[in-house]
Amino acid sequence: MSTLSVSNVSDGTTTVGTSYVVNGSAKAWMTMAGDGTAIDDSLNTSSLTDNGVGDFVQNYSSIFANAHYSWCGQQESTYSTTAMIITYQHSTKLSSSTNIYTYRAGAGTSMDGEENCTQTLGDLA
Repeated sequence: MSTLSVSNVSDGTTTVGTSYVVNGSAKAWMTMAGDGTAIDDSLNTSSLTDNGVGDFVQNYSSIFANAHYSWCGQQESTYSTTAMIITYQHSTKLSSSTNIYTYRAGAGTSMDGEENCTQTLGDLA
């Protein structure tokens, strides 16, 4: 294996330190339609599995070194006054995927929201 050692990376317009790229940027993210049928845009996300109402799996293209990565998500509902929550269950968080659950706040009932976004930070394998 070869090693390239540089302190900065540039696209000709913007320059960023390699320590930020290696340690501080999201290693995966995704936005998806609330019904789970499509990934709108993503990085390091190979596919989305819809297990039913409010139950999804984000599958990663490149796996993480372990399941101790940092994951967070947000849910947006433009047309509803009901607050919704996006979360995951720790026991189903794997190095290759994260189970995602969306539900109605207060009532605690599963539902498909309009737009869901995730961000994952950690060490890739």
